[in-house]
Amino acid sequence: MSDEPQSWAPRDSSGAGASSTGNHPPTASGEQSGERPGQKPGKPGKPGKKARPRRTGWRRAIPTWRMTLGTLLGLVVLLGAGIFAAYRLVDIPAANAAATAQSNVYLYSDGSVIARDGDVNREKVKLSQVPPTVQHAVLAAEDRDFYSDDRAVDVKAMVRAGWNTVTGKGKQGGSTITQQYVKNYYLGQERTVLRKAKEAIIAVKLNREETKDQIFEGYLNTSYFGRNAYGIQAAAQAYYGKNVEELTTAEGAYLASLLNAPSAYDVIAHPGNKPAAQRRWNYVLNGMVKERWLTAAERATTRFPTPGEAKPSNGLSGQRGYIVQAVEDYLNRRGILDAKTLATGGYRITTTLDKAKQDAFVKAVADNVTAKTSADRAADRNVRVGGASIVPETGKVVALYGGIDYTKQYVSNATRRDYQVGSIFKPFVLASAVVNDSTTQDGRRITPNTVYDGTNKRTVVGVQGSTDYAPANEDDVDYGDITVRIATDKSVNSVYAQMAQDVGPEKVRNTAIALGIPADTPDLTAAPSIALGTANASVLDMAEAYATLADHGRHGRYVLVEKVTKDGAEIELPERTTEQAVSREAADTTTAVLRSVVEGGTGTAAQAVGRPAVGKTGTAEEDRAAWFAGYTPDLASVVAVMGQNPDTGAQTPLYGALGLARVNGGGVPAETWAAYTEAALRSSPAKEFDLRPAPGSDEGDELLIDENADGGTDPSSSADPDATPDSTPDTTGDGSAPPTPGTNTGGNNGGNTGGDTTGGADEGSVSVPDGNG
Repeated sequence: MSDEPQSWAPRDSSGAGASSTGNHPPTASGEQSGERPGQKPGKPGKPGKKARPRRTGWRRAIPTWRMTLGTLLGLVVLLGAGIFAAYRLVDIPAANAAATAQSNVYLYSDGSVIARDGDVNREKVKLSQVPPTVQHAVLAAEDRDFYSDDRAVDVKAMVRAGWNTVTGKGKQGGSTITQQYVKNYYLGQERTVLRKAKEAIIAVKLNREETKDQIFEGYLNTSYFGRNAYGIQAAAQAYYGKNVEELTTAEGAYLASLLNAPSAYDVIAHPGNKPAAQRRWNYVLNGMVKERWLTAAERATTRFPTPGEAKPSNGLSGQRGYIVQAVEDYLNRRGILDAKTLATGGYRITTTLDKAKQDAFVKAVADNVTAKTSADRAADRNVRVGGASIVPETGKVVALYGGIDYTKQYVSNATRRDYQVGSIFKPFVLASAVVNDSTTQDGRRITPNTVYDGTNKRTVVGVQGSTDYAPANEDDVDYGDITVRIATDKSVNSVYAQMAQDVGPEKVRNTAIALGIPADTPDLTAAPSIALGTANASVLDMAEAYATLADHGRHGRYVLVEKVTKDGAEIELPERTTEQAVSREAADTTTAVLRSVVEGGTGTAAQAVGRPAVGKTGTAEEDRAAWFAGYTPDLASVVAVMGQNPDTGAQTPLYGALGLARVNGGGVPAETWAAYTEAALRSSPAKEFDLRPAPGSDEGDELLIDENADGGTDPSSSADPDATPDSTPDTTGDGSAPPTPGTNTGGNNGGNTGGDTTGGADEGSVSVPDGNG
């Protein structure tokens, strides 16, 4: 222990740092009272500073403000990172299937709807097609700042809507038009936080990639308006029966009101909700005034536009399905739209069909056929009707009757090709004879006044002799020697079979094709039987061919569609071209002969049309179908009554149907034709035929007979005059009987200018139509 004196002085000589009790000595490290632990020696502490007391008890569970702030900042950073990541990860998806689904719309020529063939009632339109007042009405109802505000998402509205939903004030979307469009077009209608978040992100991205007009157009085409109407165009039709372009300001405001509550605001379905609907409607109009889209004066004169009755979905019932089927086939065959493309939907197809004429055809069938059926007659179950009507000058199909109801009978009787056309084919033989300047077997030029042997079951003769084909006349009547004109009036099979042989079956076939009969028509066979209508052409095919005769031999394919658009864009259609299929002389000569069929032949029932008309009757084999084809100068139409078992689909005779022993072309078909044509042309002035027939075609002309022709037949020996009073007709115009020289067409003399050299020798086994009307 050192005895040296102390050499250091105490830090606090005043003793202020001494313990109040004096019981605590200095620490071993030299620290004295007043120094904080860890304080470096020689540096005095802060005077008056007390140590923070430790948090004890329940206070320890409460976070400090520093902890709270730090947590909030962390959450903000985390949320921002999440939003950034979501924005980078969430892409604008492809449109959902429901948003793009559209029905194809089929329209009459006046724009009224025939049918829709899809489950979704939507038809997209361009924004330019929507009247400005209708656009403004929607904006006033849903998002008045849509064009002026660059924000795609209204955060305040979303928060407010969320609060209202949580507090029980009702579910509210709080969405801009952009958000609603995203929900409709890209997402779905489910109400989840995830969907809402995705909606907001996609809306922001979409707002940068598309223009306001594009977004607004999409919104108008995807929004639901009630009555199964998706989009503003479908809504315009559903509530007011008009296209969107025709909507008034008041109507547009009502449709805009529906967006808020489509079902509740339908004042027809829910009359009790009309006050609420009117309040919403007033809100829309007042908003338009506030935004200066509507003047106060216009607002004051605007009245609530009560919508029309809700119409149930017509589907494809009645004639609609037949029309849709025919149009689809037309578009496919003409190379305009194939079935696969058409199935994508969204096509607006305007047909050539005239609604008034279509209705007239339906009524004519109802009055003259359907009304005559009876549940007590088994044969009436088998009655089917097909019809078609064409304007000769333009080729436009203005009416098409496919059957009683597409939902009950799928196959269209207007376009099917499985029934024989019967004797309505005979005029094509006469036209071909004139076109080819044909002669009989003994060298006489064939005209309406040429005499033929009308003996029943007379064997057809070719240049090489008998063909063994001997068709029967209806009811086995012998007509003896008669002119072509009278053979046409009475639809004499034996005469026309021989005439087809004389002209040449192949030439007859070619003439029929030139007139409009498709070359691939079943059983359009180049044989003498072709004259009797063994071919299975459709009603529409025959109407086209007869329209060619009515248009003086000019042929153009029939037209069923005059406009096709999709999403406002028009699809190019092929132009109709015409050509002189047969000479005007040939066509007009045929027309002149067919006039006498109506005036005094088998088609006199057609006189009920009350204006100049021509036509031809026909009956298929075993009376399975009865036809009438005829025309006025401005309308060509064909009616067929067919027999078909509804259970098996087999063709059946019409014996006993409609309370008649037989149904022939001169009866119900001709009556239906007359009723339809009279109604269809009621508002049009009657026109006379302007005909230029071939020389020697008039009834008063002298018969053109080769006086040097061999052979002859005594007309008195060909038939019983009492049984067939027309066996010695007046064909010279002076009351005298026809001369007898050269009337035997069975000889081999004279040049056959186109005959079938084989003569159809095996035709004896061919089953042919009865021929007579």
